Amino acid sequence: MKEVKGGYNTYGFTIGILMNESTFPRIPGDLGNATTFPFPVRLRVVKGAWYKRVVVQADQQLLEPFVEAAKELEAEGVKALTTNCGFLAMFQKQLSAAVRIPVFTSSLLLVPMVHRMLNPGERVGIMTVNFDALGELHYNGCGWSSNDIPIVVAGLQTEPHFTALFRDDQQVLVYDNMKADMVRVAQRMVSQHPEVGAIVFECTNMAPYAHAVQEAVGLPIFDIQTLIRMVYEAMH
Repeated sequence: MKEVKGGYNTYGFTIGILMNESTFPRIPGDLGNATTFPFPVRLRVVKGAWYKRVVVQADQQLLEPFVEAAKELEAEGVKALTTNCGFLAMFQKQLSAAVRIPVFTSSLLLVPMVHRMLNPGERVGIMTVNFDALGELHYNGCGWSSNDIPIVVAGLQTEPHFTALFRDDQQVLVYDNMKADMVRVAQRMVSQHPEVGAIVFECTNMAPYAHAVQEAVGLPIFDIQTLIRMVYEAMH
């Protein structure tokens, strides 16, 4: 048997996930549901990281508690860190500098790769929980700019169910309603922008609806699950 090194209290947690604070339901496919992954993950809730502070306000005072939580997970033995909110791309550089393990805060990190995969003239579609709040702060955090990569962004903040669940921390999730919002926005984006060649979900809570959207629009769908699986495989 190969040599095994100690130094931790628990083992086998390759991926650590920094979680916003919330109590809304998390269904299979969501990062906060233990059945989502075929391997164990370690979660850490960052107190005070509510939807409004992270998404709407881009509250920079949250950086310190996120750094502290990242260091705690690193000390507990996780091999790579992600988050459960794509808007935390605003802290990508700072979190990467704070620990000695890989950090991938957001599926927005996939956008340059997806762009290079597409045919000339095609654009990367981005679906986000809040169109008005997403911008260069988050793109730049992931090392790119909308000035360099052609994108089309569609938000769900005007739909009746999806964003309201997270914004208001509602206690009841109706899957069919959430799926309908997702499919409707994706179909509208592709109809208005036929140059969209693939879609990246900014919001980690969109992952449970990826197959429904892919079936509805017939395009490749990339999300935080895509990135987590890639990193996990790279570390085994």
